Amino acid sequence: MEKQFYDIYEKYHQNLFQFLFYMVKSREHAEDLIQEVYIRILKSYHQFENRSSEKTWIFSIAKHVAFDFFRKQKRWKHRISDSFDGETNLISDPAPLPEEIALQNESIQMMYRCLDKCKLDQRLVLILRYIQSLSIQETASVLGWSEGKVKTTQHRALKTIRTLMQNEIEKGEENCGKIRLER
Repeated sequence: MEKQFYDIYEKYHQNLFQFLFYMVKSREHAEDLIQEVYIRILKSYHQFENRSSEKTWIFSIAKHVAFDFFRKQKRWKHRISDSFDGETNLISDPAPLPEEIALQNESIQMMYRCLDKCKLDQRLVLILRYIQSLSIQETASVLGWSEGKVKTTQHRALKTIRTLMQNEIEKGEENCGKIRLER
């Protein structure tokens, strides 16, 4: 098993980390979650039946780990909001914003902000298809969806992100115009 694990790590670590980072938007959380992915892989590798590719099986595990994280966060936030009055006790997140971590390229930063505004299903499909370069079939396998659902979600996600990016561009042009008028 040690050799298989090393092979998995070498083949998929960078892509898994990137996938989890795009999902949770925090390096620290992504590092914690990738450890959980590896633990689950080690515990269940003997059950892998080659019905799907190793890659889709591993990304499916990563997707489940991310969803578990979101569920825990939701419960945690609910408990916190029940305990505190939001107006008197402000809670700040010390984790760096995705924009602070992203490349300095403005268009990539804009795309990342727009990706964050997409629905979770759309974000998953865009990350798996365009950032992780999975095929429609592999994406369907990872998500447990039909290929048709992946295609439909991808189409809607691309339409959504185009609209969001166009709005960002227009907003930027308005801000540039305001700056010029103020001078």
